[in-house]
Amino acid sequence: MANIKDVGKFFIFIIGGLVAIIVGSFMIRGTMHMWDKPENKDKNEPKK
Repeated sequence: MANIKDVGKFFIFIIGGLVAIIVGSFMIRGTMHMWDKPENKDKNEPKK
């Protein structure tokens, strides 16, 4: 039988991994939007 501490560490590891993936995806999305903003402004200005 696994100890309660071992099970708790396992769940903390899984939850920490999910949080890291979610935070990382938001950071990647934010940096991509930052890179896209100057290009979009340049593309949209000539169209107007």
